[in-house]
Amino acid sequence: MSSGEIKLTVMPVGKFEASLSWLLFDPARVVGTRQEPHKAAPWVDVPVHSVLIQHPEGNLLWDTGLPRDWETKWAPTGLTDYWPVVAEEQEWFDSRLRQAGVETGDIDFLVFSHLHWDHAGNGWMFNGTDAKVVCSQAEYEGAFGFDGYCDGPFIRSDYGELPFETVQEDTEILPGVTLLQTPGHTWGTMSLQVDLPDTGTMIFTSDAIFLGDNFGPPAVTPGIVHDSQKWLSSVEKIRGIAERTDATVIFGHDAEQAKHMRSAPDYYT
Repeated sequence: MSSGEIKLTVMPVGKFEASLSWLLFDPARVVGTRQEPHKAAPWVDVPVHSVLIQHPEGNLLWDTGLPRDWETKWAPTGLTDYWPVVAEEQEWFDSRLRQAGVETGDIDFLVFSHLHWDHAGNGWMFNGTDAKVVCSQAEYEGAFGFDGYCDGPFIRSDYGELPFETVQEDTEILPGVTLLQTPGHTWGTMSLQVDLPDTGTMIFTSDAIFLGDNFGPPAVTPGIVHDSQKWLSSVEKIRGIAERTDATVIFGHDAEQAKHMRSAPDYYT
């Protein structure tokens, strides 16, 4: 990478499978009728990605993906049959880091869109490193605001020992790299805006918007929403930024979009 260049790599880190009803509450596709009283929502692939940004001012990692030991780790939640994980050896998060030639100690900024298990599942790997660890203040308060092992897909051991710094507003964490406050899916979900010299603006929505079908227009809510009014406001915020900047919007778990996305070892500049 030449001096001054920003290199952005989208790293597919496996997938899980789930009922579409978790991702998209579209009555025509997931709700039974008198004619079809036993209609079932389709069972779909839900790809997961992390983003590595190699920047002149430091390496930034966005989310840490699914854990290898998901079945054991998730068992106490009672949710393993709802979201079973599927990954090849080369797709696990640690494998993707090795493929990129990066070790955990090379990461200067570790940013979590939110702290659900498919986004923070390998956060523990950065315990004891010098990375600046960032999430939103609202997410921090919620994700540390319960007792016990977990609160649904928040598993404290994924992230509980990390030395978080928090942000409350849209924040440019590096030149051309901005964290956007887009709550609704969780207390403090964030999206990532990256302004690249060659590609232009990219917005990674994480779970602020699961699928292109959620984005619309019109926006269609998912089945997993902490606050539906904040969710809709966040969708429209992303839409406004995307329109102003002519951005490419990368959704959190869109299997069809993932088929056409440039991903590791390829990259964006």
